Amino acid sequence: MPELEVRAILFDMDGVLVDSFDSWWVAHNKTLEKFRKGRTSREEFREKYWGEDLKSNLKKFGLGSEAVEYCKAQYANSIGEIELFPGARKVLELLKGKFKLGLVTNTPEATVRKILKNLDIGGYFDVVITGDDVERGKPDPEMLIKACKLLNLDPGEVAIVGDTKMDVLAGRSAGCKVVGLHVEGDFKIGNLWELVDLVS
Repeated sequence: MPELEVRAILFDMDGVLVDSFDSWWVAHNKTLEKFRKGRTSREEFREKYWGEDLKSNLKKFGLGSEAVEYCKAQYANSIGEIELFPGARKVLELLKGKFKLGLVTNTPEATVRKILKNLDIGGYFDVVITGDDVERGKPDPEMLIKACKLLNLDPGEVAIVGDTKMDVLAGRSAGCKVVGLHVEGDFKIGNLWELVDLVS
């Protein structure tokens, strides 16, 4: 496997570190039902909406800020069900100290803070950028550029690990090296353990 040489690693949260797909899918459908917009199948949600920021997703249904706040609240109700993927904590432990670590997620700040606290992983990150910290979420590169500035690093010295094309597009636009988890990037991995091999 080719080696990835970077000084910092940015992680997407949902689908990479935490298993939150079903929680988001349920919140999405509860929102559509409340505003009489039907339902989305699990497969359609993964294909069309997973990874994109909430405002953009609901805008596709002609829904605005009221629906966004409702969806955030529905998702927040399921925070207790969200778990770390197996091995995620150990991978963060192995990388911490060798690299600067960051979290870049479209998920709203209050929810991110609760998840980090519940799972006790906030201490691993030197920087956390949420959907509330930027004007535009991924696939826009804004949050990655902001994270690089806060880490005082050039984007070329930084890798983004993500599981959707939104992460890949954001990473490429920012000038970061892209590690795709189950998706094509500059490097592609099948699980987080492969990331440790990639950078060691």
